[in-house]
Amino acid sequence: MELQHISEFDRAVAGGKGELVRFGASFLFMVGVMFLAATHGAGEGELLLVMAATAAAYMAMNIGANDVANNVGPAVGAKAFSLLGALGIAAVFDIAGALIAGERVIERMRSGIIHPGMLSEPQILVWVMLAALLASAVWINIASALGAPVSTTHSIVGAIMGGGIAAHGPEIVNWPVMGRIVASWVVSPVLGGVLAAMFLYFIKRSITHQIDMAAAARRVVPALLGVMAWIFTTFLFVEGLGRLPSVTRGLALSCGLGAGVLTFAIVRARVRDRGLFIPNTEHGVNRLFVLPLMFAAAVMSFAHGSNDVANAVGPLAAIVHAVTYGSGPGQGATVAGWAMLVGALGIGVGLALFGPRVIRTIGSELTELDNMRAFSVAMGSALTVILASLLGLPVSSTHVVVGSVLGVGFLREYLDGSHERMVEEFKAHHPQGDQEAIDDFMQRFGAASPDGKGELLKNLKRQSRSGEDPARFAKWERKAMRRAYRQELVRRSQLRRILAAWVVTVPVSALTAAALFHVIGGALPR
Repeated sequence: MELQHISEFDRAVAGGKGELVRFGASFLFMVGVMFLAATHGAGEGELLLVMAATAAAYMAMNIGANDVANNVGPAVGAKAFSLLGALGIAAVFDIAGALIAGERVIERMRSGIIHPGMLSEPQILVWVMLAALLASAVWINIASALGAPVSTTHSIVGAIMGGGIAAHGPEIVNWPVMGRIVASWVVSPVLGGVLAAMFLYFIKRSITHQIDMAAAARRVVPALLGVMAWIFTTFLFVEGLGRLPSVTRGLALSCGLGAGVLTFAIVRARVRDRGLFIPNTEHGVNRLFVLPLMFAAAVMSFAHGSNDVANAVGPLAAIVHAVTYGSGPGQGATVAGWAMLVGALGIGVGLALFGPRVIRTIGSELTELDNMRAFSVAMGSALTVILASLLGLPVSSTHVVVGSVLGVGFLREYLDGSHERMVEEFKAHHPQGDQEAIDDFMQRFGAASPDGKGELLKNLKRQSRSGEDPARFAKWERKAMRRAYRQELVRRSQLRRILAAWVVTVPVSALTAAALFHVIGGALPR
């Protein structure tokens, strides 16, 4: 007993040291940001830039800590690769996405939520954006500490809106743009869920429902990777190089198609050799999805960086422009390179220091994932976020990933429910006393494809239309078992908790930003 207490004490001390190290590293990063901002300001503007850059760095770290699970959490939950490997993939591609393709959404975030021209002087815009950064960062930090999965995009958009209303009134809000953004919040999880379910359904139909699953996987996996390479390369050209006159949409699509065909050829050759030694089981086929899952996690991380860096850099860019030029945010103006660097590195620092906590929960709390399901979640999420980034919409990656996970979970419920209904139909029409015939049919039924199962049931119904005993279980018993199994596939308690967090994020951030606007306006000189 004494040794157990000592061990628990040692673990607590080690945990305390880890917290101290994380706090110290994050503090040093923010001090470095202060010095960087100070070199780009002068006079009163220097103090404002330092305050804004520090708040943006704090916000970026919270984005990295909270949203990293959206990129690699499903893969870690499926045990496709280690936590350290997941952190490395997410850090590299998140930062690359922020630096290469993040500016388009920043333009919408810094000047699309409110009408800055309605403010009487640039100083008030600085107060609004500074209050928004602080309010959203504090709320995300509190929610993360409480284990609440909130959206960083919801938080910053609500905070900008709340600060703007406090400064001028409701008419300052760009309501048509807000309407489109709110609509994207509703559409994005649904779209993510539909795309993820479509990927999983395709994988099940083309691989796991085939008699020779290993051979089917060797045919399908290279095609999946080729499609992913096409999408990712096209996105890189459109978003990363799209400002160059020589880079057209046609060129981007052609280069993407070339990358997809090349990837298909290379992966097909490699998978064909390795697949010979894979067992013809679902567990063996899952091994083939490790490489696609790593690729999908990289795509999702890049898309996340391109979209969510705006949550920290958008308000900072508006402040930098107002302090530098003494005017509004300057729609279409180039975002300062050092501001982009603060946002990108802040996401990476928050990811490395605080990300592992959230990764361990998002990967297993909603539904059980394996490699194929996690791949479907990652691809559905990546495609949704990429589409949103191309349209310049600041969607919530948290909503998208949760929607994708739920899409996979609900598809499994539907397919298993359909299977269960077919088995019940079989039991209701087959003689119960003929146990040998039942066992023989069940064996053929379990090995058949979905179309084969339906055909077997149709033939069975035609052969036994009268004189049959009822099913072995009562109707209420079958319903109770189905409900219990559904609860196991998608955990409704976690879903309700997530929905509650989504509902309160915007009003809490807006009210906090409105209060901070008045505090900042009273504390800082005009």
